[in-house]
Amino acid sequence: MAALIEIEGLTKRFGAFTAVDHVSFTVARGEVLGFLGPNGAGKSTTMRMLAGFVTPTAGGARVCGHDVQTDAVAARQNLGFLPEGAPTYPEMTVQGFLRFVAGIRGYAGRERSERVERAIGLTTLAEARLQPIETLSKGFKRRVGLAQALLHDPPVLVLDEPTDGLDPNQKHEVRGLITRMAKEKAIVISTHILEEVDAVCSRAIIIARGRVIADATPAELAQRHPSGKLDDVFRAMTEPKALAA
Repeated sequence: MAALIEIEGLTKRFGAFTAVDHVSFTVARGEVLGFLGPNGAGKSTTMRMLAGFVTPTAGGARVCGHDVQTDAVAARQNLGFLPEGAPTYPEMTVQGFLRFVAGIRGYAGRERSERVERAIGLTTLAEARLQPIETLSKGFKRRVGLAQALLHDPPVLVLDEPTDGLDPNQKHEVRGLITRMAKEKAIVISTHILEEVDAVCSRAIIIARGRVIADATPAELAQRHPSGKLDDVFRAMTEPKALAA
């Protein structure tokens, strides 16, 4: 099956510091990739380069065959991106913000309203639709960010910590939503919650010090430690002693 996400030799340096070091991988339709790593490993920088928000020092990325740098508009039309922090316009209401995003994406009239209603329904935001975003809890703000990423029903989703700040019930709802969407999309989820990888991901990549150190299914990764637990594998592979070996 053709890959919807293609990353090849992606590298980002900030002065003498290399944040991302020749990262390469592909994600096909129907795959949910868990992108794992300790703080400072290069996860968010990789995702920002994939989304076209950070220019790579070397290498490149394509979304549905469109280069994110040289064919940026087409790439972003096929991409839904939930960045770290989910930036919004805090003074807007939830509904007003989503209508604004829909307008930017070229929707008008009935289609605009339908897109907004669908996004609100998918992320269970109906009760907060008329509230200013700045008055919402962290979990609700995260769901607003997710709603804008889903609004145009893109074939590729790149989600940085999609359940950050959500309560257990909300996490369950979002994981269920990702599972339902998975057949039709290529999805990358950056997360530090390893149970989330077991719950929704068909594949996992571990990155440390800017480099990919593992790429396998969650079950295959779990077999790399006597305990059979993914969190033990993660700790063993990313501890300083292991990385220095």
